[in-house]
Amino acid sequence: MLVTGAAQAEESKNSTSASHEAYFPGTEELKADEMRVTACGTGMPSARPKQAAACFLVELGNGDKFIFDIGTGAMERLSGLSIPFDKLDKVFIGHLHSDHFGDLDALWVGGVISNRQVPLRVWGPSSTKPEWGTAYAVEHMKKYLSWDWASRQGNINTKGFQIEVNEFDYKGVNQVIYQENGVTIRSIPAVHALDGPVSFILDWNGLRFAFSSDTYPNKWWLEYTKNADLAIHECFISPIQLVTKMHFPPADAVNVGTQVHTAPTMFGKVMSTIRPRMAVAYHFYNDFDTSPSVLKQIRSTYDGPLSLATDYMVWNVTKDDIVTRMAVINEDAWPLPSLTEKLPADPADKVGFTKFITDGRVVYQDLINEIYEKVNEAFGTDLEPPK
Repeated sequence: MLVTGAAQAEESKNSTSASHEAYFPGTEELKADEMRVTACGTGMPSARPKQAAACFLVELGNGDKFIFDIGTGAMERLSGLSIPFDKLDKVFIGHLHSDHFGDLDALWVGGVISNRQVPLRVWGPSSTKPEWGTAYAVEHMKKYLSWDWASRQGNINTKGFQIEVNEFDYKGVNQVIYQENGVTIRSIPAVHALDGPVSFILDWNGLRFAFSSDTYPNKWWLEYTKNADLAIHECFISPIQLVTKMHFPPADAVNVGTQVHTAPTMFGKVMSTIRPRMAVAYHFYNDFDTSPSVLKQIRSTYDGPLSLATDYMVWNVTKDDIVTRMAVINEDAWPLPSLTEKLPADPADKVGFTKFITDGRVVYQDLINEIYEKVNEAFGTDLEPPK
């Protein structure tokens, strides 16, 4: 079985909630024993319209949702799935390259605006220096967004601005980093760029999801992800494509393509060893003139079930079946209403303008009064415009 961005999976027994050839977000309720995984970023370090940087959303039949990596552009894809921000509160970061956590700030602030009232929970690895770890990165993200935070105080409730950071030892082997509601998530070391990167393994209800983030083939992945139901592993484009498509010098291309990342033939070798129910290759530009070469190279070393991932590819997984489709999203989608009652802002928190800026305001009071009147008439309120 092969699934590409332009093809659907072979017909299945349809033991999942998947009842259509395409997935329309918000229209299918997961079965109690079912897992759904959606690719929200499958491309390379530079995000592009077709493919955001790394991000996969895992949804479980118990109602839990988990984000694995949240690279540049991923928030746009997550928004297209029409999920309330209340539910998008758990993020697992494999390493601190911007194409794997560059949209964390957008999720954090977007959740506050959309009435997320619980802390954003983030899990990520340490490194050989404190300043290379997840806690340091998140703390400094909060610092560079300090103006953003201050500007919203007193205008909206900022309860959701809290972040819970769970930094764990990157050297931990098959270590449990999350265990709640019947879900266990473990980390294993990965080999990429510097000490620090990790891969993740999620176990729930007899199903196993494995996500490499970025990694070179390594002994931990080969040992601990065997027989996963869905195994997502990076598969970079070949050195020849790095030269011809991205204009790398040949020396740089072979270094990046065979030492920093996993080449397609190496991806195939990895999957031949662990034998997942479905192997998923990601982290390459999946185009008409690149995917045939990637596929040919993978097939020289692996003959099992395979998906060449592209954004909005969806896998519905049960113990009996795996259905692979593409999602059809509404590009005009608005954020869904919060699942919790909106909390009021505390006016006492408002920072406000200096006199210098206040004196520069041009106030069209008559127009403001008209707007207030229309709102009061439409919603039966008696709001008074500020004077």
